[in-house]
Amino acid sequence: QVRLVESGGGSVQAGGSLTLSCSGNLPIFSTTQLAWFRTVPGEERQGVAAIKIGNNVTYYHDLVMGRFTISYERAERWLSRLTLQMNNLKPEDTGMYYCAAWTLGQPDRALISDKYQFWGQGTQVTISS
Repeated sequence: QVRLVESGGGSVQAGGSLTLSCSGNLPIFSTTQLAWFRTVPGEERQGVAAIKIGNNVTYYHDLVMGRFTISYERAERWLSRLTLQMNNLKPEDTGMYYCAAWTLGQPDRALISDKYQFWGQGTQVTISS
């Protein structure tokens, strides 16, 4: 059974940085797509960033473009770590952040959550003004 675990959340002031990590026993293939999503109470889950294993193409929500960077490390056919580097954080970045994986990822749905199969439990990010 695949298990993903996030870490690195916390509270920082606006303008600060955080690095989120996600690790677990996830086998990865060229078709695998990895992503970060976030939720805020009362709002729909929002895709933040995604990356396709096969070609390392990345996808970002407009709200985080230029501030967030998604990357990963692998150990042969296994995911070592998925990372989300978040810089110049804003209060509106506050939320619960989840890593997710989709075995047969489709680029046109990279930031849409309904196809992602595996999810972590989330890590809270709080940005104060």
